[in-house]
Amino acid sequence: MDNDCIFLEQMVFFGRHGAYAAERELGQRFVVDLALGVDLQPAGESDRLEDTVNYVRVHEAVRQVVEGPPCNLLEAVARRIADAVLADERILWCRVRLAKPGVAIQGALAGVAVQITRGREA
Repeated sequence: MDNDCIFLEQMVFFGRHGAYAAERELGQRFVVDLALGVDLQPAGESDRLEDTVNYVRVHEAVRQVVEGPPCNLLEAVARRIADAVLADERILWCRVRLAKPGVAIQGALAGVAVQITRGREA
């Protein structure tokens, strides 16, 4: 089913990503939203965890990326998240939105974010 999705929303982690030394030294919060394209029919019929994607494992994979080795760019962190999530073969595609609320920009700004969508190679 192309329209079946699992959403993990507003996961908050502490990471040390950024192009500036202070961002890596001090670290900051990052907020991740995921949409996962998954065929949910088998789990809907069986009502068994084994027939779907385990949210706890997905959350842990995202945590390891965001709290792991630093990247200069949000784009690189988002790509690492997508790669980690797509390691589960039941996930056909994922949309990653990665926000950095505490961005170091002069002026009024709630934050910055990137969004990528990745799928399996044909």
